[in-house]
Amino acid sequence: MKQALVDDTEDVSLDFGSEEELAFRKAKIRHPLATFFHLFFRVSAIITYLCCDWFSSSFVGCFVTVLLLLSLDFWSVKNVTGRVLAGLRWWNQIDEDGKSHWIFEARKVPASNMAATEAEARIFWLGLIICPMIWIVFFFSTLFSLKLKWLALVIAGISLQAANLYGYILCKMGGDGDISRVTSSFLSQTVFQTACSDDFQKPGLEGLEIHRH
Repeated sequence: MKQALVDDTEDVSLDFGSEEELAFRKAKIRHPLATFFHLFFRVSAIITYLCCDWFSSSFVGCFVTVLLLLSLDFWSVKNVTGRVLAGLRWWNQIDEDGKSHWIFEARKVPASNMAATEAEARIFWLGLIICPMIWIVFFFSTLFSLKLKWLALVIAGISLQAANLYGYILCKMGGDGDISRVTSSFLSQTVFQTACSDDFQKPGLEGLEIHRH
């Protein structure tokens, strides 16, 4: 009689869940439209700012075009791509007493139920962090080259994109108001790991962790 390969009394468990989870996380981009527009407006604003002198001699036309792209980027990232790609949402509301409250939402769900992939979360955070840094470089180059007419536009670019970065960092870190500590902790833990997709799914009206300030 052939020897049994496995003792009948031994429990054998086959864990397919972890393999499925890993395959899901490494899957291709599941929201290509949201991923595209997350980068499109902000990259277009940077390219237009750099090349506007080649395309047009009208300062006003270039100024309005870049500002429009920055505004579209701010709206799309705040209201659409943050929810879809990272499962985060933030906004400000005024209560009946006229008091302002900042609200940060994030939905934590099991990894097997994630709607976004690791690649999407990485694109979201890298785009959110790198582009404001580029505008900061533009600020110093504009200042040192004495092209002061562009300074207001560069400051607008920094302000709009830094506002989204600030809001989403607070969402990720649980709504803590100490931005210096939160930012240093966030950068040290998640900039290169981009682990947002391990914890969050697109938020809905239920199951949200809400933090008010």
